[in-house]
Amino acid sequence: MNNDVISRLIRTYPDFPKPGILFYDVSSIIENVQGLRLVVESLTQLVEETQPDVLAAIDSRGFLFAPPVALACDIGVVLVRKFGKLPGDTFDESYGLEYGEDVLSLQKDRQLQGQKVLIIDDLLATGGTLAATETLLEKAGATVLGSAVIIELDGLDGRARLKYPVSSLTQLAG
Repeated sequence: MNNDVISRLIRTYPDFPKPGILFYDVSSIIENVQGLRLVVESLTQLVEETQPDVLAAIDSRGFLFAPPVALACDIGVVLVRKFGKLPGDTFDESYGLEYGEDVLSLQKDRQLQGQKVLIIDDLLATGGTLAATETLLEKAGATVLGSAVIIELDGLDGRARLKYPVSSLTQLAG
């Protein structure tokens, strides 16, 4: 897997969504067929090595990458959404971001009891989003195998907040 190719495709935007934050945008990866293919194939390889029963995709950019990987691996995807976006009863978990706080939700009727789950997202920064997702999956009775992300920001120590292993396709200065 070529980390340099992926790194070159990622655009950054200073001071978004607020001053002092450098936003890493994966939109340019999905605009580039070779980049998209490389990321999907690389994530698929990680999923095949881990052998989950289902993937958990985090709102919103995890939604872009988990479905094609799940299709390649012949498994399904469970959505972890921002609070208020899912119908029915939900497990909810608040978490901190570099630039504030938020809440993630998972529907209680997703049938995850005893299922092996791998989390897919675009970015590991401070680890708040992935840690909250780990907790939601545990509340649902899932066996969390870990996470796979496209970008890991070095220097923010996000891995230290996680209970489970994480694999990243590329590491960038955070």
